[in-house]
Amino acid sequence: MSTVSSIFGGRLVVAPVSSGGSRIPIGVGGVVIECSSRPKKKATAHHIKTRPRKTQPWDIKRKPTVYPPLPPLPPEWSVVIPAADDSDTPPPPPPLAA
Repeated sequence: MSTVSSIFGGRLVVAPVSSGGSRIPIGVGGVVIECSSRPKKKATAHHIKTRPRKTQPWDIKRKPTVYPPLPPLPPEWSVVIPAADDSDTPPPPPPLAA
């Protein structure tokens, strides 16, 4: 196998590896990102930038849809057993103990 110096015909100078001294701070996961040529937007920034815009006059003047009002909601609690004492109806079962 040939070396780099034999391919290019010159001598290759390599800086010595220092065991201590000043170290470059390493980011999360051992990767340091100094500069990115094509930075990516994060989720919310991307959605804000690429959201659909109303450009047509008919779409800009369009109003929100008007829906009919909702019917009244049923009561949350309703009486199932009448308050009058009837001897024909059995009493409700006792609540279960947890």
